[in-house]
Amino acid sequence: MQEDRRLAVLRAIVEDYVSTEEPVGSRALVERHRLGVSPATVRNDMAVLEDEGYITQPHTSAGRVPTDKGYRLFVDRLTTVKPMTAAERRAISSFLDGAVDLDDVVQRSVRLLSQLTRQVAVVQYPTLSRSTVRHVELVALGARRLLAVLILSTGRVEQRVVEVAADLGDDPLADLRTRLNRAAVGRTIAEAATALREAVPEGEDPAALATGVLVEALVEAMVDHRSDERIAVGGAANLARYGDSFDSAVRPLLEALEEHVVLLKLLGEATSGGALTVRIGAEGPYEQLASTSVVATGYGPRDEALATLGIVGPTRMDYPGTMSAVRAVARYVSRILDEG
Repeated sequence: MQEDRRLAVLRAIVEDYVSTEEPVGSRALVERHRLGVSPATVRNDMAVLEDEGYITQPHTSAGRVPTDKGYRLFVDRLTTVKPMTAAERRAISSFLDGAVDLDDVVQRSVRLLSQLTRQVAVVQYPTLSRSTVRHVELVALGARRLLAVLILSTGRVEQRVVEVAADLGDDPLADLRTRLNRAAVGRTIAEAATALREAVPEGEDPAALATGVLVEALVEAMVDHRSDERIAVGGAANLARYGDSFDSAVRPLLEALEEHVVLLKLLGEATSGGALTVRIGAEGPYEQLASTSVVATGYGPRDEALATLGIVGPTRMDYPGTMSAVRAVARYVSRILDEG
């Protein structure tokens, strides 16, 4: 009973501090929240929470503010992530559904996340090595010229024009298309490259030679050494509202925004199945960013985490609302990739 009440007191302190940016006193808690106990009981609960390291008093005679440990308990005890309103869901859907390609999806996601959370949004481009082949298409452009189209589960589309030694004709081209798809579809990039090369028949006949040329073109199209390091960042201007905490929290974060490798490490590994990762303060990988929290999750088609998206910002943030926004945007992006 006492533990539940103290958790309610801690929750009220976190909510008030996030909204007011001021240390929270016992009188304010009693006035703003229906805790069902006397001010004296609230003061005793605050004293216990302070002794246990969940809240602290920044100045003598001031109210209390949550510690990283307090935020951690608050987040861990959230029974549900605050649901998005119908209007918010419609706004997310209409904004992201207008995207024309993968780059547009990523850029729109960054802008949307930063607007919804009023934090810095970071979206990693889908990691090529984790993606799978969705389809291989062959289109005859002329007697000896073919267009090879590679479509990946990330929504990425690569095209290569290939010159072949002889005119294949409609039926041989259809057979070749079927053979390449049977070898590659559903496989990861590395697996598909191996399977495609194994599908090249021996011999010097036109079909064998064309298959070899097409396979090398498709394998070359799968190579992109930049994809694992590409990220998009948006909403840095939102940090301006943390005026008083600029030196301790915002300045190191602004510097980190220049280093994409740092941001990728902050986001962490992509998690699948809609799982959210919340790292608070010193739980992160960089000591200089100990006043920063990260809320992130993986995204990709069919619950396959191809990359990570999320937000970074000072530890004083609206965790329930931020967690809800990050999860919702990740689900919509995943749906777009799944349907693409």
